Amino acid sequence: MTPEATSALALSLRVACLATLLNAVFGIPLAYVLARRRFRGQTLVDLLVTLPLVLPPTVTGYYLIVLLGRRGWLGSPLYAATGWTVAFTWYAAVIAATVMALPLLVRTARAAIESVDRDLERAAYTLGRPEWRTALEVTLPLARNGILAGLVLAFARALGEFGATLMLAGNIPGKTATVPLAIYSAVQTGETGDALLLVGLLTALSCIVLVVAGRLGARAA
Repeated sequence: MTPEATSALALSLRVACLATLLNAVFGIPLAYVLARRRFRGQTLVDLLVTLPLVLPPTVTGYYLIVLLGRRGWLGSPLYAATGWTVAFTWYAAVIAATVMALPLLVRTARAAIESVDRDLERAAYTLGRPEWRTALEVTLPLARNGILAGLVLAFARALGEFGATLMLAGNIPGKTATVPLAIYSAVQTGETGDALLLVGLLTALSCIVLVVAGRLGARAA
C-alpha cells in the first residue's frame, strides 16, 4: 500500500470514528426528543434532519460551504476573529461526514425508542423517577440494539462519504483525502492498483458493517 493510500485509510477511520461519536452525542438525544415529545416546529426539525438523506451530497456540501466557508454565515465571523477557517481542513471532513450520517442514526434510533412500551416508562414515573432518569434507565437500555444499529450504519455512511466532503474539505492528499476521494484520484490518474486495493478494503468494511447492523436490528425487533 502506498503512503497516500495508507494516509487516506487512516484519515477515513479517524473521520468516521469522530463523526460517529458526534452523532451519538447529538443524534441520540435528538431521536429521543422526536420520538417522545410533541412541540411546535417538530416537522421542520424532522425535515432538516432528513434532508441530507435525500439531497445529492454535493448540494448538502454547498449548504455547508454557505454556512461554514470563509465567507459563510458562521465561517466569516470565525475567520475575522481568528484568521482560521474550517473549510479545506480535516475538521471539515468530520463535519461533512457527521451531517451526512446523522439521518441514518436519528431515524433508526427514533424507531427503536418509539417501539419501547410506554407503560414501562409510566411505571418508572409512578416510582418517582424523573423523565431524564427514566430515559437513561428504562427507555434507552430497552432501545439499545436499535440505537447501536443506527450507530453502526452512521459509521459506515461516514466512512463512505464523498460529495459533501469534496465540497467542504477538498481533495488534498495527506490532509483531507479520505478513502473515497483517494479512489477517485487514483482512477483519474490511472493508478489502478491503489484504486482496487482501496475499493476492496472499503467493500469489506461495508460488508462487515452491514452484517453487524443486520444482527443488531434483528435483536431489536
